[in-house]
Amino acid sequence: QVQLVESGGGLVQAGGSLRLSCAASGNSFSITVMGWYRQAPGKQRELVAGITTSGNTNYADSVKGRFTISRDNAKNMVYLQMNSLKPEDTAVYYCTVGSIWWGRGTQVTVSS
Repeated sequence: QVQLVESGGGLVQAGGSLRLSCAASGNSFSITVMGWYRQAPGKQRELVAGITTSGNTNYADSVKGRFTISRDNAKNMVYLQMNSLKPEDTAVYYCTVGSIWWGRGTQVTVSS
């Protein structure tokens, strides 16, 4: 079992920045790939970014060059630095481990 708690969401103007954090606890041997998904109203949940324990990353095309995912393996933390935010980035952002365990999400709202 892995428990995930996200923080750092909020309201920001277009062009601004936010940093999301996710704390993982529980069975650390189960924590391999960590990532962020998001779900906007009326849309399906989509991958934003993922990162392996060795630091390999992947990003959705829509966020490449603007978002950066990172992790601290010693602390079982994963972060999402979001820059140049756009109104279309508005969504609930979820932290996940292996797409098996999920946090409850944190709201990100970008105003135009």
